[in-house]
Amino acid sequence: MKKTLILIFFVLFGFVLNAQISLGPKIGYTTLKLSVDQSDITTDMKNNFLFGAFVRLGKKVYLQPEINWYTSGTVFKKVSIGSLSPFEQEVTLRNVQIPVFVGLRLIDLKLVNIRAMAGPTANIVVDKKIETTQTGNYTEPIKETDIKDLHWGFQLGAGVDVLMFTLDVQYMIGLNNLIGTIDVGGSPVQFDSKKNGFVVSLGWKIF
Repeated sequence: MKKTLILIFFVLFGFVLNAQISLGPKIGYTTLKLSVDQSDITTDMKNNFLFGAFVRLGKKVYLQPEINWYTSGTVFKKVSIGSLSPFEQEVTLRNVQIPVFVGLRLIDLKLVNIRAMAGPTANIVVDKKIETTQTGNYTEPIKETDIKDLHWGFQLGAGVDVLMFTLDVQYMIGLNNLIGTIDVGGSPVQFDSKKNGFVVSLGWKIF
C-alpha cells in the first residue's frame, strides 16, 4: 500500500508539472446494490445523491483524482435459514470515496469531446446505520462490527465535456467484501457482500 501511494504521488507530481489542469465541484446520482453470495437472501438497489470535487490533469491522456461523499446501502431479506427465523435488515452507509481515474479523450471537437476512463476507488465508511424488522427468534444478524470501514472498488465508464460542463457515466465493481461471514443464530453465514452499481455525475470546470 505504501509503495502504491508513493507511486501515485510521483505520477500526480509529474502531471502537475507538465499537464493542463482543470478542477471543480461535481454532483451525481448513484444506483448501488450490496450483493450477497446466498441465493435465499435478497437485496435491492438504493438510489442516492453524490457530492464531491475533481481535478483533471492532462488533455489527450489525463489523470483525474476525486473526493466524493455519498450514501449507499440495501435491504437484506431472508425467508428462512434452516430452522432459523426470517429476518429483514436495512443497512445504510455514509461513505467518503477517493477514486483515481486514468482517462483518454477519444473525440475532440473543441467545444465538445468524448472520453473513456477507468481506475481504482477507495471507499471509507464514516457512518453505519442498521434498521431491523423484529421477527422470530433473532432480530439483528448483521451488526455494525460486521461491516468493514474500508473497501476497494474499480470504476469504468465514459464521459462527455460540453464547454465547462463534464458528464460522466460509470459502473462501480466491488473488489473486496464489505460484509464477509457473519454469525446468524450461532451459525456462520457467508455473505461475501460487495458494492456494485452505476454512478452518473455532472461536474463544472471552474478553470
